[in-house]
Amino acid sequence: MGWLDGDVALVTGGGSGIGLAVVERFLAEGCAGVGVMVRSPQQGTDLRARFGERVVVVEGDVRSGADNQQAVDATVARFGKLDALVGNAGVWDFNTRLEKMDLAQLDASFDEIFGVNVKGYLLAARAAAAALRASGGSMIFTLSNAAFHAGGGGPLYVASKHAGLGLVRQLAFEFAPQVRVNAVAPGGTATALRGPASLGKGERRLTDIPNFHENVASAMPLKLIAEPADHAGHYVLLASRANSRATTAAVLRSDGGWEIRPI
Repeated sequence: MGWLDGDVALVTGGGSGIGLAVVERFLAEGCAGVGVMVRSPQQGTDLRARFGERVVVVEGDVRSGADNQQAVDATVARFGKLDALVGNAGVWDFNTRLEKMDLAQLDASFDEIFGVNVKGYLLAARAAAAALRASGGSMIFTLSNAAFHAGGGGPLYVASKHAGLGLVRQLAFEFAPQVRVNAVAPGGTATALRGPASLGKGERRLTDIPNFHENVASAMPLKLIAEPADHAGHYVLLASRANSRATTAAVLRSDGGWEIRPI
């Protein structure tokens, strides 16, 4: 028996990193099926080979309303309902400061980063709204320690994650009482989070940064860098009706103690 026995979920950005860890954990906790929205055909091939009929994979862009609707419709068509939406796809700005961008880069990068990190969540929520109201389900979004503090990225990423925090609160207000809306805020994690193509970093990954693991771990009170699986249990808790039915507009921090780190 798992905490999510018989439930059906949809995870955006579920082909790698935290999203993939959530897919794995949801299935281990008894989900009847998981829809996964991914960017690349190779991620789709890998997911189908690994999980078989327990997943339905849709390749698309989270910035597209039609692609989000296709992911919801495919999940419901395959598994009959939707109990949890996990909005997880994201892009990081590699700490690019404002004055390191010219005006054209700033313009394009704002559209890309806010398009993925904020617009993508809004579109997923809108596409899943009816199905989640029908099931009395929940939405869970991936935020960051940058949703609360400066220094977790440059101005575009930090502003996008602060916007995500406001989005969680507003959607929790609008969807109550039928649908709970919460979030998980990871800190530095050993994951292949990509950079924005608009800054020439579309193929660069977080873990490509020299000494990334050591630097993150040394800055954390817990002296560790998280793996994607370290966060997945928080998503399980928030998706579980039996264990968090009185929880909405909450953010579970999974950041190694960022708030109490030494200056």
